[in-house]
Amino acid sequence: MTSEHDQQGSGARDRVKSRNIISIDAMGGDRGPAVIVAGMARSASKNPDIRFIVHGPETELRKLIGKKRGLIDRCEIRNADGIVTMHEKPSHVMRHGKGTSMWSAIDAVREGDASVCVSCGNTGALMALSMVRLRKLPGVNRPAIACLWPSRNPGGFNVMLDVGADIRADATDLLQYAMMGASYARNGLGLSRPRIGLLNVGTEEHKGRAELKEAYDLIAAAADKGALEFVGFVEGGDIPSNRVDVIVTDGFTGNVALKTGEGTAGLIRDFLKDAFSATPLSRIAALLALSSLKRLTKRIDPRRVNGGIFLGLTGTVVKSHGSADETGVSAAIKLAFTLGQSDFSSRLAARLASVAAPLQTDPETGDRNGHTE
Repeated sequence: MTSEHDQQGSGARDRVKSRNIISIDAMGGDRGPAVIVAGMARSASKNPDIRFIVHGPETELRKLIGKKRGLIDRCEIRNADGIVTMHEKPSHVMRHGKGTSMWSAIDAVREGDASVCVSCGNTGALMALSMVRLRKLPGVNRPAIACLWPSRNPGGFNVMLDVGADIRADATDLLQYAMMGASYARNGLGLSRPRIGLLNVGTEEHKGRAELKEAYDLIAAAADKGALEFVGFVEGGDIPSNRVDVIVTDGFTGNVALKTGEGTAGLIRDFLKDAFSATPLSRIAALLALSSLKRLTKRIDPRRVNGGIFLGLTGTVVKSHGSADETGVSAAIKLAFTLGQSDFSSRLAARLASVAAPLQTDPETGDRNGHTE
């Protein structure tokens, strides 16, 4: 007969084991499952510890995975014949989505078989199913989507949230976003005390809507308990700056900023391409500057920061761009694996709880009152 202590020990071992396992919705992307499997293979070649649970039509996936050397031994395939299309309404998917690859991928995290779910599918449907199957963390009113943004910081990225989970956000929501963003920066970027900025139309304290002014006071009051540094209001120009690590805003503003940034990066690449191909002399200049151009292209390549994180749920979900190629899919998987290894979901839950109750011991560092001794 197994004792309660043995059962608890077995459960802990299973949780540690599942940190290496990523649940993949293989049917969600615009480019089809072949690109997703290629992204998995690229991630597997760089990380010998990663394992996958792959969801979709078993016969098709087994053929695709079997073509990638060594990948089949690191995959469990779970048959799911249904597919959530990009045009389906979230309400329809919630009623009729059982049996789809997206539903199955989320349930693998729900059951503790995998640490993180990765999907390139319909964002609204993915968020709706994630909220239903995984549930919100206690005290969370609105989950958020966080993304990485190229920046001048030493690590190369900032975090911004919300970028589209909900167009609304009151002062309490913005406070929770600040705590969730700080936890993500801590576990995903390795920052011990992230700097938080609240996006506004100016840096002066008297500017902005009423909920922003209220959020300013709430975040400032919670900064020590949340083990973060609040830099106050920031403007759009600060999003890629080294003044801040996490930018907090509502989903409407964040999504517009995200799409604007992606469009601008594409425009710069096109302008550079046109400029260096305009004349024979400019083509020679392009050859001379080739290594520098490659570094710049890589730095502003949206594929490198592919993957929005759903925050505020009992499990972790990474939303990849629907049009992602194998490089983008691999980047999303790499991010998912990093968060899974850090036991991010548990740490995030502890961080949010610490704001709602007096903090005795920092849930992420083990230090009292959120300070390093």
